[in-house]
Amino acid sequence: MEEYLNKTLRELRLRNYSPKTIKAYLLCIEAYLKYKEVNLEKLDEENIKSFLLILNDKNKSPQTINLYLNSIKFFYNQVLRKYEKINLKFAKRNKKLPIILSKEEISKIIENTVNIKHKLMIALAYGSGLRVSEVVNLRIKDLDINQLFIHIKGAKGLKDRITVFPEKILNEIKNIITGKSGEGFVFESERGGKLTAATAQKVFTKSLNKSNINKPATFHSLRHSFATHLLENGVDIRYVQELLGHQNIRTTQIYTHVTNPAIKNIKSPL
Repeated sequence: MEEYLNKTLRELRLRNYSPKTIKAYLLCIEAYLKYKEVNLEKLDEENIKSFLLILNDKNKSPQTINLYLNSIKFFYNQVLRKYEKINLKFAKRNKKLPIILSKEEISKIIENTVNIKHKLMIALAYGSGLRVSEVVNLRIKDLDINQLFIHIKGAKGLKDRITVFPEKILNEIKNIITGKSGEGFVFESERGGKLTAATAQKVFTKSLNKSNINKPATFHSLRHSFATHLLENGVDIRYVQELLGHQNIRTTQIYTHVTNPAIKNIKSPL
C-alpha cells in the first residue's frame, strides 16, 4: 500500500495539486485500500460501491463522498493507468444558500475587532471578496495602491485574478506596510511570517460573537457578502464572476437567490 500511496503522491505533485488537495486525496485512497485489503491494483466497481455506501451509512456528506470517489478514480485512472470507465454517479450535493451578513453586521464585526491589523484583515476580506487563504498569503507586492486593485496569485485552481481594493482603508493599509519589503506579507503574525488560516478564522469568530450576531457565519461569509452586496448595488453578474475568480457563472448565480428583489418585496399574508 505504501508503494501505491507514494506513486499517487508523486503523480499529484507532478500535476501541481495544492498541498491541501494532496493530503485529502491520500487519506481517501488509503482508507479505500485498507477497506479493499487484497488485489489492490484491480479496479472493482462493486467494491467501490460498497465502500461508498458504508460512508453514506456513516452520514458522510455528499461532498465528502464525492471526494472519496474522485480520489479513487484518480488512483486507478491516473496512477495505475486502469482506463476502464468507473460508472458511478456522484452523490447529490446539498444545495445550501450561503450565509450572508448585512452591511450593518459587517460594520459591527469590524468595529468590535480591537487589533488594527485584524480589523483591516476583515475589512479587506469583505471589501475585496477574498478567501481566507488569499488573505493570509497576500504579499505587499500584490497590492496596487495607485490603481486600487489587488493581484491574487495562484488562488483556488492555481488561477490568478484581479480584484478591487477598497479605497476606504487605503491610508490604514499604507500605515501597516510602509517601510516593509514587497515580498513581505500584508498581515504578518506577531512572530513574523504569515498568519495561519485558523488564526484568521478565530479572529473573525471572536468579533462575530462580540457583535451578538446569531448567524452561523464563518470568515468565508465575508466573501459571500461581498458578492451579494455587489449584485444588490447593480453590478453585472459577469463582473462579479470575474472578481471572485469563478470559472463557471453558475457558481456565481447562487448569490442571485439571496438578492432577488422580487422575493424581498413580497409581504407575508399573515
